[in-house]
Amino acid sequence: FEQLRVKEGEGFAHVHGLVEATKRAFRVRDRVVTDPSRLPARPQDFLTGPALAQLAGEIDTEHALPWPDPAQPGDTIWMGAVDAQGRAVSFIQSVYWEFGSGTVLSNSGVCWQNRGTSFSLQPNALNYLQPGLKPFHTLNPSLAVFDDGRVMPYGTMGGEGQPQTQAAVFTRYARFGQTLQQAVSAPRFSATSDAIDISNRIQGRVERKLQGLGYPVVRSPYGFGFAAVHGIRIHEDGLDGGADRRW
Repeated sequence: FEQLRVKEGEGFAHVHGLVEATKRAFRVRDRVVTDPSRLPARPQDFLTGPALAQLAGEIDTEHALPWPDPAQPGDTIWMGAVDAQGRAVSFIQSVYWEFGSGTVLSNSGVCWQNRGTSFSLQPNALNYLQPGLKPFHTLNPSLAVFDDGRVMPYGTMGGEGQPQTQAAVFTRYARFGQTLQQAVSAPRFSATSDAIDISNRIQGRVERKLQGLGYPVVRSPYGFGFAAVHGIRIHEDGLDGGADRRW
């Protein structure tokens, strides 16, 4: 997204750029991400300058790329905390589907998750089910460390909307001069295999341009994919944060 040279954290270029960057990241993810013992390629190789330039060069400002795969349901929370010594934590807990596996341990009351659903029973699949392997998941707890010493744990729930929401908030704060609260409170969007869900506060001209590129657009006052994003900022004058007032 940074290589697209977008100039502001609102408007068509911001939405289209982040959604298209997300699609390409998901295509890499679906091709590569699996248990660390059976990775088909080194994930860090996709973060090199040439690799990022190639992916950015594939983004078409006039057309929308089809969504990689159908999104899955989930049930997740994000939590961030900073203590008096400045130690920061960005944390996600998830049982995956609304009630996870539906199995509660009688001696603890803990409900087991069902992330094993992400395994495949096809022997040639990237995430083939085998004993001892870790399942694929969509959890994205984030923490940014800036060159000037600022530290910012931030995050959200929302399945495949997580990286889109995080990218929208981070770019608005880190690249486009918004305060953390402004970045959190600004109108958001979330693309899925079915459509791109946009906030009612996004301008009509942005909606029309997205539709012109082939996006099915749905307007809503709030959607699950918009998530509930929060963040804490540690800086030289102390602490402040941004809280999502929509939830």
